[in-house]
Order: sequence, then structure tokens, then C-alpha cells
Amino acid sequence: MTDAPHSTRAQRFRDIVVPAAVRAGYTGHGAKARFAKETGMTESSVGRMWQGRAIPDSRFFQRIADVTGLYLGTLLVEAGLLSQEALQSLSESDRSQVGSALTPQEAADRLGITDDVGREVFFRTVDRLKRLEDDDPEQGNNHGGATAQM
Repeated sequence: MTDAPHSTRAQRFRDIVVPAAVRAGYTGHGAKARFAKETGMTESSVGRMWQGRAIPDSRFFQRIADVTGLYLGTLLVEAGLLSQEALQSLSESDRSQVGSALTPQEAADRLGITDDVGREVFFRTVDRLKRLEDDDPEQGNNHGGATAQM
């Protein structure tokens, strides 16, 4: 089913999240319930995601990234909220500008994030990263694992 060339976006999202969840220890009886509890999702939403039938609401992406160790940018791309080109642009060339006088709104514009939901996710991610940095400025990027690299 997932090997088909025309797999759905939800199936591709599942194909990234579920193996990462398994690697993170979400296996066996109660794995989906524990995943739901630790991400704030409902068990039925987790079930639909693990079956490749639905992509969760973007407000859960940060927690999914946290518990699976996935890069938040990967989830945004797989969900269709951010293009691969925009993610690569941020990762490679615009990273130095994000810390300068560039506002999150300007960064979103430059990255081509026009979808209201995608912009909101982007802004919240930037805010969260700022809060992590403010919590312990001496630690820098050591907070948040891979998600802090975005």
C-alpha cells in the first residue's frame, strides 16, 4: 500500500512518523495510547495517523517532533505546510539572517510560506525557540535537540 507510487500525503507522513515513534520506544500494547498522551493528541487521531488515513493538526507537530526525535521542518514539509525548497533555504542560506534584524514575518515571506496555518506554525516555532534560548542563554542550541536547529 505505501509502496504505491501514488501514496497519499497522509501515508507519506505516517511512513516518517511511525518508524521514528517505534525507534523512540512506542511499541507493543499501549504504544498508541502513550503516544497520544505524550503528544496531547486523541487516541483516535493517533490511530488514523498510524494507519496513514490522516495528518494531525499542526499544533501537535512540535510535540511529535519532541517525542520522536524528528526534525520539525521534516514534519512541516511532509504535511505540505512548507516546501522542501523553503526548508532548505532556511537551513542553508537564511539561517544567519534569522538571528539578525529579519522579523519572523519577513522570514516567512522570504521562505514563501503563504498558507495561514503554515505561517502560524512557523511563528509559533520561532517563538518557542526564542523562549528556549531565553531560558538558559549559556546553553544556546543544546535545548530542544533537532528541533532547535530549525
